[in-house]
Amino acid sequence: MKPNNDFVAWFRSIVPYVNEFRGKTFVVVFDGEITAGERSAEIFRDFNLLVNLGVKLVIVHGVYPQIKSKIREANLRSKYIKGLRVTDAATLNLIKETVGQIRIEIEALLSMGLSKPPMANSTIRITNGNYITARPIGIVDGVDLMFTGEVRKIDTTAIRLHLDQGEMALLSPLGYSRTGEVFSLTPENVAIEVATALKADKLIFLMDTPGIDRRSNGDLNGALSELTLAEVRALLSKLESNSVKLSKDIQKYLPCAVQACVGGVDRIHLISRRIDGAMLQELFTHKGVGCMISRGPLQTFRSAEIDDVGGILELIEPLENEGVLARRDRKLIEIEIDRFLVLEYDNMIIGCAALNHFPGTPVGELTCLAIHPDYRNKGCGDSLLKRIKIRAKNNGINELIVLTTKASHWFTERGFNETSIEKLPKIRQGRYNYKRRSKIFIRSI
Repeated sequence: MKPNNDFVAWFRSIVPYVNEFRGKTFVVVFDGEITAGERSAEIFRDFNLLVNLGVKLVIVHGVYPQIKSKIREANLRSKYIKGLRVTDAATLNLIKETVGQIRIEIEALLSMGLSKPPMANSTIRITNGNYITARPIGIVDGVDLMFTGEVRKIDTTAIRLHLDQGEMALLSPLGYSRTGEVFSLTPENVAIEVATALKADKLIFLMDTPGIDRRSNGDLNGALSELTLAEVRALLSKLESNSVKLSKDIQKYLPCAVQACVGGVDRIHLISRRIDGAMLQELFTHKGVGCMISRGPLQTFRSAEIDDVGGILELIEPLENEGVLARRDRKLIEIEIDRFLVLEYDNMIIGCAALNHFPGTPVGELTCLAIHPDYRNKGCGDSLLKRIKIRAKNNGINELIVLTTKASHWFTERGFNETSIEKLPKIRQGRYNYKRRSKIFIRSI
Protein backbone atom coordinates (compact mmCIF):
# COMPACT_ATOMS: atom_id res chain seq x y z
CA MET A 1 0.00 0.00 0.00
CA LYS A 2 1.41 3.37 -1.04
CA PRO A 3 1.74 5.76 1.92
CA ASN A 4 -0.22 8.99 1.73
CA ASN A 5 2.51 11.41 2.75
CA ASP A 6 0.36 14.46 2.06
CA PHE A 7 -2.25 13.24 4.54
CA VAL A 8 0.38 12.47 7.16
CA ALA A 9 1.95 15.91 6.75
CA TRP A 10 -1.46 17.59 6.93
CA PHE A 11 -2.51 15.65 10.02
CA ARG A 12 0.73 16.48 11.80
CA SER A 13 0.36 20.15 10.85
CA ILE A 14 -3.01 20.53 12.61
CA VAL A 15 -2.08 18.74 15.84
CA PRO A 16 -0.45 21.84 17.40
CA TYR A 17 -3.65 23.81 16.77
CA VAL A 18 -5.84 21.10 18.29
CA ASN A 19 -3.69 21.08 21.40
CA GLU A 20 -3.61 24.87 21.52
CA PHE A 21 -7.40 25.30 21.16
CA ARG A 22 -8.56 22.55 23.53
CA GLY A 23 -10.33 24.20 26.45
CA LYS A 24 -10.21 27.66 24.88
CA THR A 25 -13.28 29.87 24.51
CA PHE A 26 -14.36 31.06 21.06
CA VAL A 27 -17.27 33.41 20.33
CA VAL A 28 -18.67 33.35 16.77
CA VAL A 29 -21.16 35.91 15.49
CA PHE A 30 -23.13 35.96 12.23
CA ASP A 31 -26.23 37.56 10.78
CA GLY A 32 -29.44 35.85 9.75
CA GLU A 33 -28.44 35.20 6.13
CA ILE A 34 -26.33 32.28 7.25
CA THR A 35 -29.31 30.09 8.14
CA ALA A 36 -30.54 30.14 4.54
CA GLY A 37 -27.16 30.28 2.82
CA GLU A 38 -25.87 27.67 0.44
CA ARG A 39 -23.22 26.50 2.94
CA SER A 40 -25.35 26.68 6.07
CA ALA A 41 -25.26 22.93 6.77
CA GLU A 42 -21.47 22.82 6.45
CA ILE A 43 -21.00 25.86 8.69
CA PHE A 44 -23.07 24.39 11.51
CA ARG A 45 -21.35 21.05 11.11
CA ASP A 46 -18.07 22.89 11.61
CA PHE A 47 -19.43 24.42 14.81
CA ASN A 48 -20.08 20.92 16.11
CA LEU A 49 -16.63 19.81 15.03
CA LEU A 50 -15.00 22.60 17.03
CA VAL A 51 -16.90 21.58 20.16
CA ASN A 52 -15.87 17.95 19.66
CA LEU A 53 -12.25 19.09 19.46
CA GLY A 54 -12.59 20.61 22.90
CA VAL A 55 -13.37 24.24 22.06
CA LYS A 56 -15.79 26.03 24.38
CA LEU A 57 -18.05 27.62 21.78
CA VAL A 58 -20.52 30.48 22.03
CA ILE A 59 -22.43 31.42 18.89
CA VAL A 60 -24.39 34.65 18.53
CA HIS A 61 -26.91 34.97 15.71
CA GLY A 62 -28.57 37.95 14.10
CA VAL A 63 -31.95 38.34 12.41
CA TYR A 64 -31.54 41.51 10.36
CA PRO A 65 -32.61 40.26 6.88
CA GLN A 66 -35.58 38.35 8.30
CA ILE A 67 -36.74 41.35 10.34
CA LYS A 68 -36.36 43.64 7.37
CA SER A 69 -38.58 41.34 5.33
CA LYS A 70 -41.25 41.03 8.06
CA ILE A 71 -41.38 44.78 8.62
CA ARG A 72 -41.98 45.26 4.89
CA GLU A 73 -44.72 42.58 4.87
CA ALA A 74 -46.41 44.21 7.86
CA ASN A 75 -46.34 47.62 6.15
CA LEU A 76 -44.38 49.08 9.05
CA ARG A 77 -41.83 51.83 8.64
CA SER A 78 -38.32 51.60 10.05
CA LYS A 79 -36.65 54.71 11.34
CA TYR A 80 -32.90 54.83 11.98
CA ILE A 81 -30.90 57.25 14.10
CA LYS A 82 -27.14 57.04 13.65
CA GLY A 83 -27.48 53.53 12.31
CA LEU A 84 -29.75 52.32 15.13
CA ARG A 85 -33.33 51.26 14.50
CA VAL A 86 -36.11 52.85 16.51
CA THR A 87 -37.84 49.78 17.91
CA ASP A 88 -41.49 50.40 18.77
CA ALA A 89 -43.81 47.80 20.34
CA ALA A 90 -45.04 46.44 17.00
CA THR A 91 -41.50 46.02 15.67
CA LEU A 92 -40.40 44.39 18.93
CA ASN A 93 -43.16 41.80 18.59
CA LEU A 94 -41.92 40.94 15.10
CA ILE A 95 -38.34 40.69 16.42
CA LYS A 96 -39.33 38.35 19.25
CA GLU A 97 -41.29 36.16 16.87
CA THR A 98 -38.42 36.06 14.36
CA VAL A 99 -35.74 35.38 16.99
CA GLY A 100 -37.68 32.35 18.20
CA GLN A 101 -38.06 31.04 14.65
CA ILE A 102 -34.39 31.55 13.75
CA ARG A 103 -33.20 30.00 16.99
CA ILE A 104 -35.24 26.88 16.31
CA GLU A 105 -33.84 26.70 12.77
CA ILE A 106 -30.29 27.01 14.08
CA GLU A 107 -30.87 24.27 16.65
CA ALA A 108 -32.22 22.07 13.86
CA LEU A 109 -29.12 22.75 11.71
CA LEU A 110 -26.83 21.94 14.63
CA SER A 111 -28.74 18.71 15.27
CA MET A 112 -28.60 17.75 11.58
CA GLY A 113 -24.81 18.01 11.74
CA LEU A 114 -24.78 15.19 14.29
CA SER A 115 -26.40 12.66 11.98
CA LYS A 116 -23.77 12.73 9.24
CA PRO A 117 -20.00 12.26 9.03
CA PRO A 118 -17.79 13.53 10.52
CA MET A 119 -20.12 14.10 13.49
CA ALA A 120 -22.16 10.90 13.38
CA ASN A 121 -22.93 9.36 16.79
CA SER A 122 -21.70 12.42 18.65
CA THR A 123 -23.93 14.35 21.05
CA ILE A 124 -23.74 18.09 21.65
CA ARG A 125 -26.22 19.90 23.86
CA ILE A 126 -27.18 23.51 23.14
CA THR A 127 -27.96 25.99 25.89
CA ASN A 128 -29.74 29.32 25.66
CA GLY A 129 -31.51 31.47 28.19
CA ASN A 130 -31.79 34.85 29.86
CA TYR A 131 -28.03 35.30 30.14
CA ILE A 132 -28.11 38.91 28.93
CA THR A 133 -29.31 41.83 31.01
CA ALA A 134 -30.03 44.87 28.84
CA ARG A 135 -30.97 48.51 29.21
CA PRO A 136 -32.53 50.99 26.79
CA ILE A 137 -30.22 53.17 24.78
CA GLY A 138 -32.67 55.98 25.39
CA ILE A 139 -32.86 59.24 23.49
CA VAL A 140 -30.44 59.96 20.64
CA ASP A 141 -30.55 63.30 18.81
CA GLY A 142 -33.91 64.01 20.41
CA VAL A 143 -35.45 60.70 19.33
CA ASP A 144 -36.42 57.95 21.79
CA LEU A 145 -35.15 54.61 20.46
CA MET A 146 -37.75 52.91 22.69
CA PHE A 147 -37.05 49.16 22.82
CA THR A 148 -33.65 49.38 21.16
CA GLY A 149 -31.17 48.48 23.85
CA GLU A 150 -27.58 47.61 24.70
CA VAL A 151 -25.97 44.98 26.87
CA ARG A 152 -25.75 45.89 30.54
CA LYS A 153 -24.47 42.64 32.05
CA ILE A 154 -23.61 39.07 31.03
CA ASP A 155 -24.31 36.10 33.31
CA THR A 156 -20.85 34.63 32.77
CA THR A 157 -21.20 32.18 35.66
CA ALA A 158 -24.17 30.45 34.06
CA ILE A 159 -22.62 30.43 30.57
CA ARG A 160 -19.30 29.03 31.84
CA LEU A 161 -21.14 26.32 33.77
CA HIS A 162 -22.70 25.05 30.54
CA LEU A 163 -19.52 25.44 28.49
CA ASP A 164 -17.55 23.48 31.08
CA GLN A 165 -20.06 20.64 30.65
CA GLY A 166 -19.32 20.47 26.92
CA GLU A 167 -22.42 22.35 25.82
CA MET A 168 -22.57 24.97 23.08
CA ALA A 169 -24.11 28.31 24.02
CA LEU A 170 -26.52 29.89 21.52
CA LEU A 171 -27.28 33.55 22.17
CA SER A 172 -29.88 35.71 20.44
CA PRO A 173 -29.90 39.52 19.98
CA LEU A 174 -32.35 40.08 22.81
CA GLY A 175 -31.79 41.27 26.37
CA TYR A 176 -33.96 41.48 29.44
CA SER A 177 -34.27 44.22 32.02
CA ARG A 178 -34.77 43.76 35.74
CA THR A 179 -38.27 45.15 35.31
CA GLY A 180 -39.18 42.40 32.84
CA GLU A 181 -38.85 44.38 29.62
CA VAL A 182 -37.33 42.94 26.44
CA PHE A 183 -34.88 44.94 24.33
CA SER A 184 -33.64 44.46 20.79
CA LEU A 185 -29.84 44.31 20.59
CA THR A 186 -27.34 44.06 17.76
CA PRO A 187 -25.55 40.70 17.49
CA GLU A 188 -22.23 42.58 17.38
CA ASN A 189 -22.95 44.25 20.72
CA VAL A 190 -23.87 40.89 22.26
CA ALA A 191 -20.82 39.13 20.84
CA ILE A 192 -18.33 41.80 21.93
CA GLU A 193 -19.74 42.00 25.45
CA VAL A 194 -19.89 38.21 25.82
CA ALA A 195 -16.36 37.74 24.47
CA THR A 196 -15.05 40.46 26.80
CA ALA A 197 -16.90 39.16 29.85
CA LEU A 198 -15.82 35.56 29.25
CA LYS A 199 -12.26 36.65 28.46
CA ALA A 200 -12.63 34.73 25.20
CA ASP A 201 -9.52 33.64 23.34
CA LYS A 202 -11.08 34.39 19.95
CA LEU A 203 -13.95 36.41 18.56
CA ILE A 204 -14.94 35.39 15.03
CA PHE A 205 -17.12 37.43 12.69
CA LEU A 206 -18.62 35.50 9.76
CA MET A 207 -19.36 38.03 7.02
CA ASP A 208 -20.15 38.21 3.33
CA THR A 209 -16.92 39.65 1.96
CA PRO A 210 -13.67 37.63 1.85
CA GLY A 211 -11.60 40.15 3.81
CA ILE A 212 -9.98 43.55 3.46
CA ASP A 213 -10.95 44.97 0.08
CA ARG A 214 -7.93 44.61 -2.21
CA ARG A 215 -9.28 47.37 -4.47
CA SER A 216 -8.59 49.94 -1.79
CA ASN A 217 -6.77 53.15 -2.58
CA GLY A 218 -3.68 54.23 -0.71
CA ASP A 219 -1.00 51.79 0.40
CA LEU A 220 -3.17 48.71 0.84
CA ASN A 221 -1.43 46.71 -1.86
CA GLY A 222 -0.14 43.93 0.39
CA ALA A 223 -2.13 41.04 1.77
CA LEU A 224 -3.91 42.31 4.87
CA SER A 225 -4.46 38.92 6.48
CA GLU A 226 -2.95 40.10 9.77
CA LEU A 227 -3.36 43.42 11.56
CA THR A 228 -2.51 44.69 15.00
CA LEU A 229 -4.80 46.97 16.97
CA ALA A 230 -2.59 49.94 16.10
CA GLU A 231 -2.73 49.08 12.39
CA VAL A 232 -6.53 48.79 12.48
CA ARG A 233 -6.80 52.20 14.09
CA ALA A 234 -4.52 53.66 11.42
CA LEU A 235 -6.64 52.03 8.73
CA LEU A 236 -9.83 53.48 10.20
CA SER A 237 -8.21 56.92 10.25
CA LYS A 238 -7.48 56.57 6.54
CA LEU A 239 -11.09 55.56 5.99
CA GLU A 240 -12.29 58.74 7.70
CA SER A 241 -10.03 60.82 5.47
CA ASN A 242 -11.27 58.96 2.37
CA SER A 243 -7.75 57.81 1.50
CA VAL A 244 -8.88 54.17 1.42
CA LYS A 245 -12.04 52.37 0.37
CA LEU A 246 -13.33 49.43 2.37
CA SER A 247 -16.33 47.16 1.89
CA LYS A 248 -19.41 47.76 4.06
CA ASP A 249 -18.72 44.60 6.03
CA ILE A 250 -15.17 45.66 6.84
CA GLN A 251 -16.32 49.15 7.79
CA LYS A 252 -18.84 47.56 10.12
CA TYR A 253 -16.57 44.99 11.78
CA LEU A 254 -13.24 46.80 12.12
CA PRO A 255 -14.58 49.15 14.84
CA CYS A 256 -16.01 46.04 16.53
CA ALA A 257 -12.56 44.46 16.44
CA VAL A 258 -11.06 47.55 18.07
CA GLN A 259 -13.66 47.46 20.82
CA ALA A 260 -13.07 43.75 21.46
CA CYS A 261 -9.28 44.18 21.50
CA VAL A 262 -9.51 47.03 23.99
CA GLY A 263 -11.82 44.82 26.07
CA GLY A 264 -9.13 42.16 26.31
CA VAL A 265 -9.91 39.68 23.52
CA ASP A 266 -6.59 38.47 22.14
CA ARG A 267 -7.60 37.49 18.60
CA ILE A 268 -10.40 38.68 16.34
CA HIS A 269 -11.01 36.97 12.99
CA LEU A 270 -12.96 38.37 10.04
CA ILE A 271 -13.93 35.45 7.79
CA SER A 272 -16.19 35.04 4.78
CA ARG A 273 -19.08 32.66 5.37
CA ARG A 274 -19.14 31.96 1.63
CA ILE A 275 -15.85 30.01 1.68
CA ASP A 276 -16.35 26.32 2.33
CA GLY A 277 -14.75 25.41 5.64
CA ALA A 278 -13.66 29.00 6.20
CA MET A 279 -13.43 28.68 9.98
CA LEU A 280 -11.40 25.49 9.79
CA GLN A 281 -9.04 26.94 7.20
CA GLU A 282 -8.59 30.12 9.22
CA LEU A 283 -8.06 28.40 12.55
CA PHE A 284 -6.09 25.28 11.59
CA THR A 285 -3.70 26.49 8.89
CA HIS A 286 -0.76 28.89 8.96
CA LYS A 287 -2.02 31.04 6.11
CA GLY A 288 -5.70 31.19 6.98
CA VAL A 289 -8.37 32.61 4.68
CA GLY A 290 -9.48 35.75 6.48
CA CYS A 291 -8.05 38.64 8.44
CA MET A 292 -6.80 38.14 11.99
CA ILE A 293 -6.53 41.14 14.30
CA SER A 294 -4.45 41.03 17.47
CA ARG A 295 -3.84 43.40 20.34
CA GLY A 296 -0.08 43.29 19.78
CA PRO A 297 2.48 41.87 17.33
CA LEU A 298 1.87 38.26 16.40
CA GLN A 299 5.58 37.48 16.13
CA THR A 300 7.65 37.36 19.31
CA PHE A 301 11.19 36.27 20.14
CA ARG A 302 12.22 34.61 23.37
CA SER A 303 14.77 32.25 24.89
CA ALA A 304 13.81 28.62 24.45
CA GLU A 305 12.51 26.53 27.33
CA ILE A 306 12.51 22.79 27.86
CA ASP A 307 8.86 22.56 26.74
CA ASP A 308 9.92 23.94 23.34
CA VAL A 309 12.03 20.90 22.43
CA GLY A 310 9.17 19.24 20.54
CA GLY A 311 8.49 22.36 18.49
CA ILE A 312 12.18 22.78 17.67
CA LEU A 313 12.42 19.17 16.53
CA GLU A 314 9.42 19.63 14.22
CA LEU A 315 11.22 22.53 12.56
CA ILE A 316 14.65 20.98 12.14
CA GLU A 317 13.84 17.34 11.32
CA PRO A 318 12.74 18.04 7.69
CA LEU A 319 15.94 20.05 7.16
CA GLU A 320 17.99 17.25 8.69
CA ASN A 321 16.37 14.78 6.29
CA GLU A 322 17.33 17.06 3.37
CA GLY A 323 20.89 17.30 4.63
CA VAL A 324 20.62 21.04 5.27
CA LEU A 325 21.22 20.65 9.00
CA ALA A 326 23.38 18.19 10.89
CA ARG A 327 21.34 15.72 12.92
CA ARG A 328 20.62 16.43 16.56
CA ASP A 329 18.70 14.08 18.81
CA ARG A 330 16.18 15.16 21.42
CA LYS A 331 18.60 14.57 24.30
CA LEU A 332 21.21 16.91 22.82
CA ILE A 333 18.65 19.67 22.26
CA GLU A 334 17.41 19.26 25.83
CA ILE A 335 20.99 19.64 27.10
CA GLU A 336 21.62 22.72 24.93
CA ILE A 337 18.15 24.28 25.21
CA ASP A 338 19.52 27.43 26.89
CA ARG A 339 21.50 28.17 23.70
CA PHE A 340 18.32 28.42 21.56
CA LEU A 341 16.18 31.37 20.57
CA VAL A 342 12.70 30.71 19.22
CA LEU A 343 10.45 32.84 17.04
CA GLU A 344 6.77 32.40 17.83
CA TYR A 345 3.80 33.30 15.68
CA ASP A 346 0.50 33.34 17.54
CA ASN A 347 1.96 31.06 20.25
CA MET A 348 3.39 28.57 17.73
CA ILE A 349 7.12 28.13 17.13
CA ILE A 350 7.92 29.02 13.51
CA GLY A 351 11.66 29.63 13.78
CA CYS A 352 14.68 28.77 15.89
CA ALA A 353 18.43 29.37 16.08
CA ALA A 354 21.17 28.53 18.57
CA LEU A 355 24.39 30.25 19.62
CA ASN A 356 27.42 28.27 20.78
CA HIS A 357 30.15 30.18 22.63
CA PHE A 358 33.66 28.73 22.71
CA PRO A 359 35.15 29.44 26.18
CA GLY A 360 38.27 31.57 26.19
CA THR A 361 37.64 32.95 22.71
CA PRO A 362 35.65 35.88 21.28
CA VAL A 363 34.10 33.51 18.72
CA GLY A 364 30.56 32.15 18.62
CA GLU A 365 28.83 29.76 16.24
CA LEU A 366 25.36 30.21 14.79
CA THR A 367 23.71 26.80 14.47
CA CYS A 368 20.34 25.24 13.84
CA LEU A 369 18.80 28.23 12.03
CA ALA A 370 15.43 26.96 10.78
CA ILE A 371 12.22 28.63 9.62
CA HIS A 372 8.86 26.97 9.02
CA PRO A 373 8.24 26.65 5.23
CA ASP A 374 5.14 28.88 5.35
CA TYR A 375 7.19 31.75 6.78
CA ARG A 376 10.30 31.66 4.63
CA ASN A 377 11.19 34.63 2.44
CA LYS A 378 9.36 36.93 4.88
CA GLY A 379 12.33 38.23 6.83
CA CYS A 380 12.07 35.74 9.68
CA GLY A 381 15.59 34.42 9.11
CA ASP A 382 17.02 37.94 9.12
CA SER A 383 15.17 38.72 12.33
CA LEU A 384 16.57 35.63 14.04
CA LEU A 385 20.08 36.42 12.81
CA LYS A 386 19.76 39.94 14.23
CA ARG A 387 18.69 38.57 17.60
CA ILE A 388 21.55 36.07 17.63
CA LYS A 389 24.03 38.88 16.94
CA ILE A 390 22.62 40.88 19.85
CA ARG A 391 22.93 37.86 22.14
CA ALA A 392 26.49 37.26 20.89
CA LYS A 393 27.55 40.86 21.63
CA ASN A 394 26.06 40.62 25.11
CA ASN A 395 28.25 37.55 25.71
CA GLY A 396 31.48 39.20 24.59
CA ILE A 397 31.52 37.60 21.14
CA ASN A 398 32.82 39.72 18.26
CA GLU A 399 33.07 37.07 15.53
CA LEU A 400 30.31 34.78 14.39
CA ILE A 401 30.91 31.59 12.40
CA VAL A 402 28.47 29.33 10.63
CA LEU A 403 28.87 25.98 8.86
CA THR A 404 26.51 25.22 6.00
CA THR A 405 26.13 22.83 3.07
CA LYS A 406 23.29 24.52 1.14
CA ALA A 407 22.82 28.10 2.36
CA SER A 408 26.11 29.66 1.29
CA HIS A 409 24.52 32.43 -0.75
CA TRP A 410 22.13 33.38 2.04
CA PHE A 411 25.00 33.95 4.45
CA THR A 412 27.30 35.72 1.98
CA GLU A 413 24.46 38.14 1.19
CA ARG A 414 24.45 38.99 4.88
CA GLY A 415 28.11 39.81 5.23
CA PHE A 416 29.63 36.41 5.95
CA ASN A 417 32.89 35.50 4.23
CA GLU A 418 34.07 32.00 3.47
CA THR A 419 37.07 30.86 5.46
CA SER A 420 39.04 27.71 6.20
CA ILE A 421 38.84 25.15 8.97
CA GLU A 422 41.98 26.60 10.50
CA LYS A 423 40.00 29.70 11.47
CA LEU A 424 37.74 27.64 13.70
CA PRO A 425 38.54 27.47 17.43
CA LYS A 426 40.57 24.36 18.22
CA ILE A 427 37.72 22.68 20.06
CA ARG A 428 35.44 23.19 17.02
CA GLN A 429 38.09 21.93 14.58
CA GLY A 430 38.10 18.64 16.46
CA ARG A 431 34.34 18.26 15.93
CA TYR A 432 34.32 19.15 12.23
CA ASN A 433 32.40 16.53 10.18
CA TYR A 434 34.51 15.77 7.13
CA LYS A 435 31.74 13.61 5.64
CA ARG A 436 29.38 16.61 5.41
CA ARG A 437 32.18 18.87 4.12
CA SER A 438 30.29 21.96 5.27
CA LYS A 439 31.55 25.32 4.08
CA ILE A 440 32.72 27.66 6.83
CA PHE A 441 31.74 31.32 6.96
CA ILE A 442 32.69 34.08 9.36
CA ARG A 443 31.80 37.69 9.98
CA SER A 444 32.57 40.35 12.55
CA ILE A 445 29.70 41.70 14.62
